Amino acid sequence: MGNIVDAVGNTPLAEIQKLNPNPAVKIFAKLEGNNPGGSVKDRAALNMIRSAIKRGEVTNGTKLIEATSGNTGIALAMIASIYGIEIELVMPASSTRERTLTMEAFGAKVTLLESIEVCRDYAEEKGVQPGYFLLNQFANPDNYLAHYKSTGPEIWKDTDHKITHFVSAMGTTGSIMGNSMFLKEVNPEIQIVGCQPTEESSIPGIRRWPEAYLPKIFDASRVDRVMDVSQKDATAMARRMAREEGIFAGMSSGGALACAIKLAEELESGLIVFIACDRGDRYLSSDLFG
Repeated sequence: MGNIVDAVGNTPLAEIQKLNPNPAVKIFAKLEGNNPGGSVKDRAALNMIRSAIKRGEVTNGTKLIEATSGNTGIALAMIASIYGIEIELVMPASSTRERTLTMEAFGAKVTLLESIEVCRDYAEEKGVQPGYFLLNQFANPDNYLAHYKSTGPEIWKDTDHKITHFVSAMGTTGSIMGNSMFLKEVNPEIQIVGCQPTEESSIPGIRRWPEAYLPKIFDASRVDRVMDVSQKDATAMARRMAREEGIFAGMSSGGALACAIKLAEELESGLIVFIACDRGDRYLSSDLFG
């Protein structure tokens, strides 16, 4: 028994069977949509807010502000509501309506601007004003430490220490950084694979950042390989994942699975875990499943 915070984490692994091209390799999805806020970002949101409170950086009357493409904003809105903290979330106007409505349902103020880069600039400028605290998931160690403390150990335990490859979309890069830290500690041979969009592609949750906006928490040395995935392949795989595997997730999860499948085709044996980072109902007003 407990409150909603206690439901964050301990998400299941589901084996990919019909879409796996190589019987000598196992592929598992880490179903982060099973978190109470519906995405992997619940972990980072909880750790960022709780750690800031513990350090005294956030107190009664503090207003939180953060730029987000969606999932982090929903998670932060949920966690902030539990702690009774006011929060403003700054999001690209192109984001799906479901995301905005969900944040507002938790009591957050939502500001829509033209792009994630503009949103980040706005949040950073406002975050230095008196009474505001910028969580800054792009530079906040509490983002990736959430995964070092929870996601990585869960994957290690639930694969009976047999994981050989970890695959993750790269957005803020918190998931891949924290999981890499933990998994490389327990077994340096585990390969860490990041997914990024091809130059011409737009995939929510996966970014090819301009140099000036590259997340400060990102350490390229923690990633063994970066694979490009197209918007077309990410979309197709998200649809197939729902129809053939019964896993309802977004386009970034489709992109991660597409990379995991390509990787499986190259291997003689192995156990791959990829992050299925959210639920597909975030995208019903888009053309993802249309």
